[in-house]
Amino acid sequence: MPEISKTYTPAEVEERWQTQWNEAGCFTADPARVSPERPAYSIVIPPPNVTGILTLGHVLNNTIQDILCRRARMLGKEVLWLPGTDHAGIATQNVVEKNLKKQGVIKHRDDLGREGLVEKIWEWKEKHGGIIIQQLKKLGASCDWSRERFTMDEDYSRCVQRVFVDLYKKGMIYRGKRMVNWCPSSLTALSDEEVTMKPQNGTMYHFKVEVIEEPGTWLEIATTRPEVIPGDTAIAVNPNDPRYAHLIGKHVRRPLPLENQAELPIVGDEHVDFTFGTGVLKVTPAHDKADFEIAQRHSLPVIDVMHPNGILNELAGKDLGGMERFAARKRAAELLTEIGSMVKEEPYQNNVGYSERADVPIEHRLSEQWFLKYPSVQPSQEVVAKGEMRFFPDRWAKVYDHWMGGLQDWCISRQLWWGHRVPVWSFTYEGTFAGACLEMSEILCPLTTGHQRFCAKDCPEVAITIDGKPVPADSVALNKLGIDLYDKGAELREIVISVSTLDPDLIKQLEEMSWWEQDPDVLDTWFSSWLWPFATMGWPNETADLKAFYPTTDLVTGPDIIFFWVARMIMAGYEYRGELPFKNVYFTGIIRDKQGRKMSKSLGNSPDPLDLIAKFGADALRFGIMRSAPQGADIHFDEQCVEQGRNFATKLWNAARFRQMQGDAEALTGNGKRETENASIYALDILAKLDQLQTKIEAAYLAYEFNTVAALCYEFFWGNYCDLFLEAAKNDTREGTPNRAATLAVMDACLSRLLMHLHPFMPHITEELWAMMGYGEAGTFLTTTKFPAQPALAGFDAAAVAQAQERTAAIYNSAARIRNLKAEYNLATAKGVAIILKPSAGWVAGEADTLALLAGVASVTLDPAYVAPTGTPIALSDVGEIIMPLEGLIDKDAERKRVGKELEKVVAEIGKVEAKFANPAFAEKVPASVLDEHRARLVDWNAKKAKLAEMLAALG
Repeated sequence: MPEISKTYTPAEVEERWQTQWNEAGCFTADPARVSPERPAYSIVIPPPNVTGILTLGHVLNNTIQDILCRRARMLGKEVLWLPGTDHAGIATQNVVEKNLKKQGVIKHRDDLGREGLVEKIWEWKEKHGGIIIQQLKKLGASCDWSRERFTMDEDYSRCVQRVFVDLYKKGMIYRGKRMVNWCPSSLTALSDEEVTMKPQNGTMYHFKVEVIEEPGTWLEIATTRPEVIPGDTAIAVNPNDPRYAHLIGKHVRRPLPLENQAELPIVGDEHVDFTFGTGVLKVTPAHDKADFEIAQRHSLPVIDVMHPNGILNELAGKDLGGMERFAARKRAAELLTEIGSMVKEEPYQNNVGYSERADVPIEHRLSEQWFLKYPSVQPSQEVVAKGEMRFFPDRWAKVYDHWMGGLQDWCISRQLWWGHRVPVWSFTYEGTFAGACLEMSEILCPLTTGHQRFCAKDCPEVAITIDGKPVPADSVALNKLGIDLYDKGAELREIVISVSTLDPDLIKQLEEMSWWEQDPDVLDTWFSSWLWPFATMGWPNETADLKAFYPTTDLVTGPDIIFFWVARMIMAGYEYRGELPFKNVYFTGIIRDKQGRKMSKSLGNSPDPLDLIAKFGADALRFGIMRSAPQGADIHFDEQCVEQGRNFATKLWNAARFRQMQGDAEALTGNGKRETENASIYALDILAKLDQLQTKIEAAYLAYEFNTVAALCYEFFWGNYCDLFLEAAKNDTREGTPNRAATLAVMDACLSRLLMHLHPFMPHITEELWAMMGYGEAGTFLTTTKFPAQPALAGFDAAAVAQAQERTAAIYNSAARIRNLKAEYNLATAKGVAIILKPSAGWVAGEADTLALLAGVASVTLDPAYVAPTGTPIALSDVGEIIMPLEGLIDKDAERKRVGKELEKVVAEIGKVEAKFANPAFAEKVPASVLDEHRARLVDWNAKKAKLAEMLAALG
């Protein structure tokens, strides 16, 4: 086998194995291989935005997915990890528009037009859209890259259209005018989840209005947005507020615009919190969600004073019309002051909603949009409530249940050009039905007066209704439709045409008819991604992938998208597959910096994962971040954790190299039976710990505690294997020793199984060492090797193993006690220390040399009758009485002085603490936690005092 080099170079190793794995098809799933003996395991990647680049959040999320997939392969499962990217409507269009403006190609999207801009976005996508996929490969993600999907693939787009039409036909999709979150920069509606709340230092403006029916009676109103006063249509007070209830039904005069100071009614509405502010609310229905609801309850008019781009329109008045909204705010305050309406202005901090993508304050805007009534709500809620779908951590189940219990219709339309265009065509026509017989082509001609009709392509079948009357399926020829339903000259009120597989010539005809226009909106990005688990597997066809790998096994995602992705996928799964889309959902934590701040470019606290990979290696990054990531909790990232991952990789490399340098080992088995007589107690102990490691790891995986798995592997390898077993085994690796073959075989057993346990976390270095050590068969990979069915101790005598563990623990503990004794007398690094041991059992004699090796002393001499001179340090241990003669090792006079001075310092510290407790004011003023800290400190100082006094007495 090739020799392991002195140093580990991760860059070369990682790139080589990534290439070999992919060329060998190690990660390509085959549904034909799925069987009871080889069960399926599947997971779909949360599709990163096509604009995305690798972040630490991606590293955490995808490393967890990779761990799950690699472990599943090693458990003998057929694994599908399906990758892909999301078209990310708002984000992608924003990026491309900004680039085109920067290049001077456009000043506004209209310069290119819809088709031109979409073409540019596709060009950008083909050139830059796969960056994050390449970066995930560099991380070592073991996806089935042959199945990579994109949410605007042709097949995927057809799935989106099919679902839209199906839900439209079921009456669950409708068009309506509602109050929505509006981005004045991207000029589109946003969901609540696409709005980020940010604290802002603003101003609260207090202005007054006079009650018309009671001259001299003034109402004071507080607002942060005086620029929309021209849109006020009422003043609201709480009918239970004794200050204002008598004014309900009366009127005030709106102060702005100056040329149109309209009379506004005072209405009573219990929404008004009369304990907050002045208790008087200005009602601006077109610019506030709560105000719109008040307007609905009281039949108030709605006045929109703002253009979609945040510029005030002519209804705002001559002074404010044409002004940008924030400039108009300042001018409105000036106008209120000029007319004597302003009472005061005072600083005010509140939370303002920002567009997540454009990073500008949103507006609440009344807009005509497409809405969806959520399907399959009850089974989607029950599956989590009953525990049939598990959330990790389980606290998110309550959050999910609460949200599912208060669903509001989903605004699924966006005013963008990049995305899945709403599959609806309409026209308006003035005229009446004049035909006695209709062909299909004529149905698509103008037939109604002044009404819109909707039709959509790619729905499951042709479906037609006229004035709400369904046309039987066998009437799709439609040649007698007009005669059957209407007389010549009748006025048709509405026709709805939904078709799935129109003849290509008819589609062309539809597109060429100028009176048919497709809806300009596109669908919310999440309307496509909620179909991700099954639309990526060939739905609506019953493909082999769907049959084998759906429902998927696990989903790994962030809790920030539990509502607008996870919940919606569950509902879509039940609606279109009749079952849950995944069995387990793992929610990652948020990665923060050492100060607890969220990672962001603006703070400069978000390191580039590719830089960390270049510096430390992908395996170091993966292992370091996973070891510091408790289940579902926030991670306080420190580059030191990656450095520790690198150090761990180096230690692993060196341990394998050390083993390789010992040469080949004879088999630990002979004649089909285990040869226990030549396995030392330390060898049996480490094998027992190896089996215990596997048991603990399996329990941690069941609980989805990945950081625990990493910690267990770290503890076993660094602590038990390297620090204890390898040190104890040094005597047994010498040529000619009877235990040598068994010891080397145990090293191989430990290293090979440890590499298997570590592989999901550190795939590259483990694959490299597996090959270099010759642990696998030629031409095979560790990544596709099954875990051994038998425990490491299979065939060994259980009683012998138990005895070995007991004796080994005694030796290890006693060695630690000797090292501590040396340190107490400043002899930690001293050479020539000799220990006299009065053994507690006969077996200890055979382990004296190993005890000396572990304790770092020149010798351990067993002498049950030894009488220690006065002043000789003595300690009790698990293997007997330890005596450390000091002759020739220390200057007793100097040591007495040193210990005496140390004792004086300790006594002084004790005095300080006791003085504080003696002061009654101290106990009364300081917090309980501080008192507890001082009590613990006093206990520690007293223990140290006793130890030093004992040492001083021993020195004579």
